[in-house]
Amino acid sequence: MTDLPPGAGVGFKPEHFAAIRRGAPEISFFEVHAENYLGAGGMPHVQLTALRADHALSIHGVGLSVGGAGGLDQRHLSRLRQLCDRYQPESFSEHLAWSSHGDHYLNDLLPLPYTAETLALVCDHVDQVQAALGRRMLLENPATYVIFAQSDIPETEFLAEVVARTGCGLLLDINNVFVSCTNHRVDPRGYLSRYPMDAVGEIHLGGHEAEDLPTGPLLIDSHGAAVADPVWTLYAEVIAQIGPKPTLVEWDNDLPEWPVLAAEAARAARLLAQIGVPAHAC
Repeated sequence: MTDLPPGAGVGFKPEHFAAIRRGAPEISFFEVHAENYLGAGGMPHVQLTALRADHALSIHGVGLSVGGAGGLDQRHLSRLRQLCDRYQPESFSEHLAWSSHGDHYLNDLLPLPYTAETLALVCDHVDQVQAALGRRMLLENPATYVIFAQSDIPETEFLAEVVARTGCGLLLDINNVFVSCTNHRVDPRGYLSRYPMDAVGEIHLGGHEAEDLPTGPLLIDSHGAAVADPVWTLYAEVIAQIGPKPTLVEWDNDLPEWPVLAAEAARAARLLAQIGVPAHAC
């Protein structure tokens, strides 16, 4: 497995396939949700095979339930291995979240209490995933709306310890940082100052929605809008610190026309080119 190129990519949607095939040289890589490609054939694989011939690929899982209290679904893990073997993506990633209970899949990415017990569970599951896939995975920080009273490990320390114990990398979702920090009334720059940046293998940017509550704003990680200006600002600060990283623009709902999504990726690419060298290398 090689690394993704340090440019700008987008999440692939079949509605954009024709436009992409007419030419998308400015897109460094495409990302797909693994669970949309676990079947053996059909149009999804025809399109993905065509994309893979010309572009780097990131496979992003949404259903492994890495933080789930039960064991990993071994059949699901086996199908993921087959998918990765088939397309040899430059990156595979999943979420620091849980999404299943027993045989029930909840179709959501739910938060975890950050405790020693949860840490051991997540590390065990990450080890299992990396062994089963035969590759290093990236773990994504979540967008959260509640904080567990029993949590006694800060999220950034929790992620750093998972990296130290398992050797996995991290997918830094800057929109998730902004959403979570706004919801919990903490400073996103303070969070990012404590984030284990050395382990970052990919960055995500996406849109969110806001609701005004009597207690203040509530942000929802919707993936249905353009990247907000404060998120762009944080992104520029991060890459000025650590240098260019593969950067994905996520837009999964209320899908725009291809030129709109391509323009978001172009904005990320311009920042990557303009900022370039990390501050500590100057």
